[in-house]
Amino acid sequence: MLEVTYKVLILALFVAINSAVGPNDCKNVGSLQTYYDPKCEPNLTGCNAGKQGLQCRFCGISPFPDCPVPGDLPENSEDTPPIINQFGERLIFSDEFDYFDFRTWKHDLTMSGGGNNEFQMYLNNRSNTFVTDGKLHIKATLLSDRIGQEGVTRDGSRMEIWGGSPVDQCTGNNFYGCERVAGYGNILNPIQSGKISTVSSFSFKYGTVEVRAKLPKGDWLWPAIWLLPATNSYGMWPASGEIDIMESRGNADYNDPSELEKKGAKGFGSALHWGMDYTRNKYTLTNKDYIHEKLLSEDFHVYGLRWTEDRLFTYIDDPKNIVMELDFKEKSFFERGEFEKSYENPWRFSPNKHAPFDQDFYLIINLAVGGTNGFFSDNVVGKPWKNEQGNAMRDFFESRDKWYPTWTDDFMIDYVRVWS
Repeated sequence: MLEVTYKVLILALFVAINSAVGPNDCKNVGSLQTYYDPKCEPNLTGCNAGKQGLQCRFCGISPFPDCPVPGDLPENSEDTPPIINQFGERLIFSDEFDYFDFRTWKHDLTMSGGGNNEFQMYLNNRSNTFVTDGKLHIKATLLSDRIGQEGVTRDGSRMEIWGGSPVDQCTGNNFYGCERVAGYGNILNPIQSGKISTVSSFSFKYGTVEVRAKLPKGDWLWPAIWLLPATNSYGMWPASGEIDIMESRGNADYNDPSELEKKGAKGFGSALHWGMDYTRNKYTLTNKDYIHEKLLSEDFHVYGLRWTEDRLFTYIDDPKNIVMELDFKEKSFFERGEFEKSYENPWRFSPNKHAPFDQDFYLIINLAVGGTNGFFSDNVVGKPWKNEQGNAMRDFFESRDKWYPTWTDDFMIDYVRVWS
């Protein structure tokens, strides 16, 4: 009876503390944390911050001990990353993928193809997104394995993913993303895949992001790690910005004579998207490609972003290995884009030159497939569809005997960490 009473008192204390904490306090458990207070000061909490192995959400209130101070932790340990990084920033978010935390990561549920007529649909399915052995896997699979080939290609085949409850509602209705019907040569999206984000749980402004990942192996796979604005403070995309840390191709042999600098799975690109509207997206002024000596699908690498009020750059493995770099002090983005004076500057109300990249952004990790926006050039030898022709999805699916056997390795993420 005394033991039961003790547990009730602890539960009551938990409720009382969590109802009193401020906006910067930790509100989650597991390997995710949103705030860490190394001194466990009154009314401030941390929770397993940086995976030290101690729950200190109650700041010394028994039975939950104080968190160790950074000096007590092994430096640069794989299992216990430093609380303060080399830039003097505090670790504010970490997922080491000991398990799949669905309170942190929200799945996109849509067939919209990302506005690029991509060939996948994004679902919440453990065949496509799952955690095992401390790694998050994103895996692309054939829809025909689930509903049969006739279900994908037969005229009149219909798929609806509107959802029946708040947790499974379609997240993107644009481009017929919630309901599609096959017909007139068009087929249903032939691929299932995964796209997850922290849109409902975490966003930040300025800091350092590191994602240790092994890229997938397979023709026409399109992995990405990127950020979108938590609020469209300057208007709809791309006026409020987009930060692409890494976009790559799964092709081991991406033979494009017109783009010799792009080598499929040996390389990736970083970019900022910004502009007045989608017809004036100036990302071509702020993008850079990186070529590695080996396939990025052969080993894990750290894909990083360093973002401050004065500067933004992406890197691989070490902040010294810069891929794309931008000096925000040089000029505003309106000046950088050389927009016509007849257009109003959407960032004119911001005091910062680097608007729209002066707002909170959230994290996204996804695995797309194909598409007709030109990310996969028509000049690539053996490409089974043409970007400018109709029925590209059908042409792609009909050649699956050639590309599907190459899909041998998943997109694997070891950890995601953010300092600020």
